[in-house]
Amino acid sequence: MPNSKRKPADALAGFSVSPGHPAPMGATPVGDGVNFAVFSAHATGVDLCLFSEDGRREIARLPLTERDGDTWHIHVAGLLPGARYGFRVHGPYRPEEGHRFNPHKLLIDPYARRLDGRLRWSDALMGYKVGSPRQDLSFDTRDSAFAMPKSVVVDPAWSWGDDAPLRHSWSDTVIYEAHAKGLTARHPDVPSGLRGTYLGLCADPMLEHLTKLGVTAIELLPVHAFIDDRFLVSRGLRNYWGYQTLGFFAPSPRYMARDAILEFRTMVRRFHSAGIEVILDVVYNHSGEGDEAGPTLAFRGLDNASYYRLRDGGRYYVNDTGTGNTLDLTQPMVLRMVMDSLRYWVSEMHVDGFRFDLASVLGREAAGFDPQGGFFDAIRQDPVLSRVKLIAEPWDIGPGGYQLGSYPHPFAEWNDQYRDGVRRFWRGDAGLAPELAKRLLGSAERFDHGGRAATSSVNFLTAHDGFTLADLVSFTVKRNLANGEDNRDGHGDNHSDNLGVEGPTEDPAILAARALRRRNMLATLMLSQGTPMLLAGDEVGNSQGGNNNAYAQDNETGWVSWSNPDPEMTDFVARLAALRRAHPVLRQRRFLHSRARKGDGHPDVSWRRVDGAPPQPADWHDANFRCLCIVLRPAAETPVETPDVLFAVFNGGPETPLVLPQADSGWQMILNTTTSDAEPIAVQGDLIAPAQSVLVFAPSDTAPNLSGRKE
Repeated sequence: MPNSKRKPADALAGFSVSPGHPAPMGATPVGDGVNFAVFSAHATGVDLCLFSEDGRREIARLPLTERDGDTWHIHVAGLLPGARYGFRVHGPYRPEEGHRFNPHKLLIDPYARRLDGRLRWSDALMGYKVGSPRQDLSFDTRDSAFAMPKSVVVDPAWSWGDDAPLRHSWSDTVIYEAHAKGLTARHPDVPSGLRGTYLGLCADPMLEHLTKLGVTAIELLPVHAFIDDRFLVSRGLRNYWGYQTLGFFAPSPRYMARDAILEFRTMVRRFHSAGIEVILDVVYNHSGEGDEAGPTLAFRGLDNASYYRLRDGGRYYVNDTGTGNTLDLTQPMVLRMVMDSLRYWVSEMHVDGFRFDLASVLGREAAGFDPQGGFFDAIRQDPVLSRVKLIAEPWDIGPGGYQLGSYPHPFAEWNDQYRDGVRRFWRGDAGLAPELAKRLLGSAERFDHGGRAATSSVNFLTAHDGFTLADLVSFTVKRNLANGEDNRDGHGDNHSDNLGVEGPTEDPAILAARALRRRNMLATLMLSQGTPMLLAGDEVGNSQGGNNNAYAQDNETGWVSWSNPDPEMTDFVARLAALRRAHPVLRQRRFLHSRARKGDGHPDVSWRRVDGAPPQPADWHDANFRCLCIVLRPAAETPVETPDVLFAVFNGGPETPLVLPQADSGWQMILNTTTSDAEPIAVQGDLIAPAQSVLVFAPSDTAPNLSGRKE
């Protein structure tokens, strides 16, 4: 197909160009101008397009005449930070061979630190003629610049002052998953102009709330610049969650008041000052360009055959992500982009870690998922990235995609088996005691290998994807009609329970039962070995009206509601976090395997029936074994002088007499989910374990502090 003509010489007037350098990638202020470097292995030519300040007029088109290997570069003197730009790339348009170059389409710089303007959906964004009988094999000559955001040159200068990484240990970590907009969009105490922004996230009311809860890390849904899917826009919806990345270096401008980079950095610094780390949910498995019918916005037009994994000769895309395309991290320059992006967010934006969406994609090599693959090797040897928190979502929809427990140190992993096992136990499913026992001890059968710690299991009850905790105890059927997909989207099996009435109710008995179920599940979460993760809003009873896939609900359905907060539940979560801090036995790095401790001879963990006897094999196979009791001590390898010991009861059945283990000083009850009493209660002799309850006992000669933050 013919390429578009280059701009005439007078379009270059006023700009002095020189070869520049192939590194660093992207647009970098250097000397008296800006150096541009961009990767394309199969292009025949690359043009830098400069735009007016409002981004509406192309004022110059400068060919990048220098090429080092597969990096094209140029230096433009006189150009300043704030300049708007994009690329047009020349080369073959042969989709059947994997090449989709079309210089009529303006392209985002993959390394752009800032994007200006919004994507305006138009057929001109497509590299092919929409409606042509030849489909994506046709060629479209319309200029797409009017519909494209523009990349912006950014001055990297910034003073962080005394800000430094917090480096909380995994054992001390409590994660709070939140949406950058949805957490504060409806918060009455956050200044109205800051609600739904980076600055709103770190406003005093939010810092006070998170500090009270005992949160040590906030995990933000994607904040990399992303697009709204065209099919959503046509329905009057938006991409709320943000899993359609367009710029891996640019913070999304939709969460800013004025300057996304400045405000993002301010947010991080304020979180750090409150003792809270910042973890980003990142999407390096695919881009927002979709499949062969999607738009040409960046990677497709820069070098489709390099950036994406292709099939059937190259025309079609491998779709291990369910979103139309899959980035090819086996290509060195694509892997370099991902590594450069990660290092940028740590070094220049001071974030403390990452949660990798559909991480199995990142580890898939030619022969399948490989925990020793290139991505893992690169990140583990990196002196910057190997020191931050790394969390994998250990699955995708590709072949062999479910890899829970297979990731190498230092990765932690979202544990969906924890989520499902705990939900089913408290729902009352038969025969779940053995499952609960495994989840309470950090899912050792999955994670205890290769020197991994028990904290490798990120335990959660709820996350952005699925029911909120309030909905989990109020609905048995999802209600996603507002998404416009006839309720076909979202999980069909949520292991949920409405406790008598589907949806909202005013019945006090049902409301009390729902609140108790939530407390029991939250208590289980905080008493389990591993790293706990809370979903934002669960502590205040937030509901999404039964929508378990609110990815398109950038509205009151998806936003956390603060209008009717649940102070008792908020206080309860804070108590649980304080209890966890007070007892290191609840947050151990080593796995517990009922091994005798050296010196005192006690097993590090032992199970009990309610009558005080150890469960027998028949008990573990009894479908009605619903009250599980556990004695926790420090792991066998831990020095014997560590005295912490707890006795916990998880009663998913009716009330029952309970025999406590022998203790020299007796026991005090420090948690009972069926009461609001927060003070320890001395226990004389045996007692009755209430129906549907979690109880925790500590020796009477200990006095844990269950309020306030850890000093």
